[in-house]
Amino acid sequence: MTTKPAQYDTLPTEPEAEMGRLAQSSVRQVARDYFILTKPSIMLLLLITTIPAMVLAQDGWPGWGPVLATLVGGMLAAGGAGAVNMYYDREIDAIMSRTRKRPIPAGRVPARHALIFGLVIGLGSGPWLWLTVNGISALLALAAFLFYTVVYTVYLKRHTVHNTVLGGVAGAMPPLIGWAAVTGDVSVEGLLLFFIVFFWQPPHFWALALGLARDYERAGIPMMPVVLGERETKRQMVLWSVLTFMVTLIFGAAAWLGWIYFAVAIIGGAGFVWISIGVARAPGAEGTRPMFRYSTLYLAALFFAIALEPVL
Repeated sequence: MTTKPAQYDTLPTEPEAEMGRLAQSSVRQVARDYFILTKPSIMLLLLITTIPAMVLAQDGWPGWGPVLATLVGGMLAAGGAGAVNMYYDREIDAIMSRTRKRPIPAGRVPARHALIFGLVIGLGSGPWLWLTVNGISALLALAAFLFYTVVYTVYLKRHTVHNTVLGGVAGAMPPLIGWAAVTGDVSVEGLLLFFIVFFWQPPHFWALALGLARDYERAGIPMMPVVLGERETKRQMVLWSVLTFMVTLIFGAAAWLGWIYFAVAIIGGAGFVWISIGVARAPGAEGTRPMFRYSTLYLAALFFAIALEPVL
């Protein structure tokens, strides 16, 4: 009679192996869902605007320590705000086709868990930045978190057509936080960086909202295309594109930037205005997707040029 080699005793049976694969898949799915709760697209905006602001404030590379510490703090604040926003908007998200597959309305993450997760990491951004960077950056990050979760999510989004414009205060904070992380104060240049992103956000978002007007109407959200109509929204997009163009030039002069920045600001800004005019003249939502993509690339190019100036 032959006996089974001893090493075979340690090998998992087929059902056990399958259970192990399912467990690993489940862990990955949970991690992915919590990552989605942080709204990664906002994280990308933070990365694009924070680092160049720090490089310009330092007039060179600030060092990996301050940069990573600031980015971690910013991601905690932005990610926490995104999670709390998804908790509060869970019923709206279940109605809208664009958002119904998000972790909470899809039933993959319990709403209470998402709220706790968002509050812990969002409020944790303050102590983190206070200990690793400085007090002003910590206060700005906490202000951005509270503005987005309380002022925008609870009130503005549901009660006023100006929700996109006023809610942009939180989204425009990352470059100001980056500037303050290096300088320890809020100067004219830092405020102008804030206003670049603040003015850029409405036409960028309305380009998306025009195609989602029926979704917002069904959910009872007073977005501009729903309340004031397509024509007025497009007119406002042109206006805010022009304001963005103007403030980028003012910032360049105030920060004494060179030809690289002004070349990007003038060419990219003129393109932003031109494409918004094209959307205004086109029927329906035609051209809104290209404008949304262009506006993202335009902002990235603009801040890349800001980061290049001190190192060239």
